[in-house]
Amino acid sequence: MNLNDIGEPFAVGNTAKVYLFENKIIKVFNDNLPETESINEAYKQDYAYSCGIHVPKVLDVTKIDGKQALLMEYIPGKTIGELMSHNPEQEEHYLSISVDIHQRIHQIEGECIELMSAKLNRQIKIAPKLEDNIKALLIEKLDSIPIEMRLCHGDYHIYNVISSNRGAATIDWVDASVGNIGADVCRTYLLYSRFSGDMADTYLNLYCKKSGLSKVEILEWAPIIAAARLSEGVSSESSDRLLEIINHYIEAN
Repeated sequence: MNLNDIGEPFAVGNTAKVYLFENKIIKVFNDNLPETESINEAYKQDYAYSCGIHVPKVLDVTKIDGKQALLMEYIPGKTIGELMSHNPEQEEHYLSISVDIHQRIHQIEGECIELMSAKLNRQIKIAPKLEDNIKALLIEKLDSIPIEMRLCHGDYHIYNVISSNRGAATIDWVDASVGNIGADVCRTYLLYSRFSGDMADTYLNLYCKKSGLSKVEILEWAPIIAAARLSEGVSSESSDRLLEIINHYIEAN
């Protein structure tokens, strides 16, 4: 099999291109990623699958034209994001469904995948545009928060949940870790707030109402998650916005 055989990708992300071929999903990773990227994602997705979460089953980890590739089960359906874009008046309904799924993930006590605290520490240390003293303050704040051992998706949003006739399936597990659910919810909040403050607030309000967590417990993670996000170099994210979130915390302390 080579890339010419499998046609054009139907999705292009920050780290990979995704193809549908012979009723299978093939995720082909970019060349600039570590050689362990595909194995890492497969391991995390397998772990989520073993915990009873509805995720595509991993079929193989291989190489195609020298590029890392992950083959997995194809789950037909539309993402919650696509459904919501066609029915914007039902935004709260779809966000509520996504919160329920996010909470089910968070109910699992994780153990054998990457620790969130270690990942965030590493990301803060390499974040561009941050002075060393600010990095030190953020790491000090990170270290001061008691560690939880809950399964966290790491990049949860409505376009990573597929609504199918077998229920909703959560995809894209490469950033999964074991840690604090407040941090995972805060990341989702920051992802949404890039596009719509109202949508982000609705999501946060729903999660707090359903979980009993307070906004303070979730939003205290904002400067840490913003710094970690800086290190990712996502083209659609504004570094100025992230720096503003971090600076707001620094000025308040």
